[in-house]
Amino acid sequence: MIGRSVSAWLLIRAGVRPPSTQTSEEERRCLARHAAGRRRIVEIGVYHGANTALLRSVAAADGEVVGIDPHEPGRLGVSFEHWIAAHQLSRVRGARARLLRQYSHDAAATWSAPIDFLFIDGDHSWSGVSRDWSDWTRYLEQGGIVALHDSRPVDAHPDFDSVRFTREVVQRDARFEMIDEVDSLTVLRRRSGSC
Repeated sequence: MIGRSVSAWLLIRAGVRPPSTQTSEEERRCLARHAAGRRRIVEIGVYHGANTALLRSVAAADGEVVGIDPHEPGRLGVSFEHWIAAHQLSRVRGARARLLRQYSHDAAATWSAPIDFLFIDGDHSWSGVSRDWSDWTRYLEQGGIVALHDSRPVDAHPDFDSVRFTREVVQRDARFEMIDEVDSLTVLRRRSGSC
């Protein structure tokens, strides 16, 4: 495992290979389209920062992108995933960007700012996605967008808890209307007048 982490860091840093991401090209285009011009973007689940960098590149120039991921240190006492994500963000100009090395529920406990684009791609268990939905959608402004990854069945993972949670809870949440679906990505808008 250490060997793979170190080699990934070196290869990505040298520009030999791109950072890993679990989003498809179509999903990334969809994220970019809906995040374009947004002023405060929060991403839960950063991994190598490919989507974080994408979101930074399309956000309002005077906006902010916050990526939240614990990026826990490995056996060498460092997180190569965090190093890769920070490197990806440094390569993109655009909005201010910062990485919070926290679990999303810990970050939510001290969060107070309104959000106009939220990308949930963290813990895909029922309890994890449920907690992210409850903790973070309360900060989403009216007209704000929330995108959930791994929320629709695809061949690789037809029945994640996050797929069932989206179908049974998210799509029935009267505060939101579905506006787009691409591969495993679901995109919703917060309705005007919703509490």
